[in-house]
Amino acid sequence: MADLFEELATSFDPVLATERARANVQRVLPKRFYKAVSIEPVSGLYRVLLDGKPVRTPGRNLLAVAPLRAACALEAEWAGQGEFVDPMTMPLTRLVNSAIDGVSREIDTVKDAVAAFAGTDLTCYRAGEPPRLDGRQRAAWEPVLDWIEERFDIRPVATVGVVAVAQPPDLLAAVRSALPDDATRLAAIELVTTLTGSVFLALALVEKRLLPDDVWLAAHVDEDWNAELWGADDEARQRRDFRRADFNAAALLLLD
Repeated sequence: MADLFEELATSFDPVLATERARANVQRVLPKRFYKAVSIEPVSGLYRVLLDGKPVRTPGRNLLAVAPLRAACALEAEWAGQGEFVDPMTMPLTRLVNSAIDGVSREIDTVKDAVAAFAGTDLTCYRAGEPPRLDGRQRAAWEPVLDWIEERFDIRPVATVGVVAVAQPPDLLAAVRSALPDDATRLAAIELVTTLTGSVFLALALVEKRLLPDDVWLAAHVDEDWNAELWGADDEARQRRDFRRADFNAAALLLLD
């Protein structure tokens, strides 16, 4: 089973989500080889069992998490597989694999990468025109920047246009210091940050200043505006659904 997840477990670039989905359709998926799925406690974690045998990650580590609700969700992913086992329908398993095999070995590097998003955060860039879009952006993003200022006592610099503006170095350092050492939570924050283009939104989710639906909508103000003007095709909807499933898996780990 490890080979199915090996390619997917360490990379969550949302730009490639649709391409991965297409590629997976063409792959030969293995038939489901197990009947019963269960979880059991071990060393302060809950591990997933298939017919009584523990599931392992591509790196041959135990597939196990601390929160019981997340463990039950993992159990449901494996139990929900049909005739074939399809990794693309198992976003939580893929994310936990990534945390265990990858992020746990690169905590500082991942923290650096996540904190760097504060330098080009989505919420700091306004369209200016048309006024209705600019108004939607401000309504969704200004409260987030207000909270970041309250949280870190540093106001992010907002601008109109796409030309990058420098953010206070102390802000990037403060954001980094707020990131957890726990690999599972850090992997979830990294995924939310990547999917939304905003570490500020990710932190607002972690610290329960915004609900998951509010974070998702705030991250898609521009996309929703364009869909209203030009419509959304099936491919765009499929890609968004795929991204939302990954987002929901991350939110589950962060809000447990």
